[in-house]
Amino acid sequence: MFLDLLERRPLLEETYANWMFDIYAWALRNFDPVMFREETLLVTPSNQHFPGRASSPDEMANLIFDRVVAYAGMEHWPLKLMPPDSCVLQPAAEVRVATGVRGARAMAVEPSPASLTVSYEPGYLNNPEAIIAMFAHTLAHYLGKSATEPPPGGGESWPQTTEILAVFLGFGLMFANTALVLPRGGCCGGPVVRRQAYVTQHDITYALAIFSTLKGLPQKQVLQHLKKSLRGHFKRASREIQSRYANRLQELEQYC
Repeated sequence: MFLDLLERRPLLEETYANWMFDIYAWALRNFDPVMFREETLLVTPSNQHFPGRASSPDEMANLIFDRVVAYAGMEHWPLKLMPPDSCVLQPAAEVRVATGVRGARAMAVEPSPASLTVSYEPGYLNNPEAIIAMFAHTLAHYLGKSATEPPPGGGESWPQTTEILAVFLGFGLMFANTALVLPRGGCCGGPVVRRQAYVTQHDITYALAIFSTLKGLPQKQVLQHLKKSLRGHFKRASREIQSRYANRLQELEQYC
């Protein structure tokens, strides 16, 4: 009986859950629903999605970055990965990019006179999932700024909005798996790379469940790459989304 009561208690407060659905609706309206339906993948931290070998840290970072850009459908954007400790500056000239579509149908309007730069900490290469999430979050920031309408919740929740947007782009597993990293103890424990997370591991898992439900993914496809401590939460979130928020799912599906 006690477990039944816990199961009936919503995982998220209704206003917060609806805000997540609003972010998805905003993303579908502004960032190419055709790309989401036909090309967006559940990107996994595996050799399947990040193949290849690198002979240096810089080469590894560029290999990962190029794959993240491709999965985000932003290969036509003037994005440039800078070396570690670079000073990332706002472009002096206007960045020109076709923002209406992404992926295979997108084409650069013309060479841009400026670049959108991204940098990284070398230590992140010790945690590939964290660096994937960091790159994806930066791309979501640039993409989000190109929207023709303000995001739900306004600018105050921009870091959280762009994390949800990165889940929409297909990178939810990496965000969920790295939202909480505990330090290793003992004399042999090395430094731990911490990703600055703006959405908790359980809440970002809820956003991942929205993604997988919209895409019609088998749960097994998600669970085999999701860390064990979040698998039960993902299953319950998926059930809750399909029952409690069936009307919101239908609303999103009209964009897809």
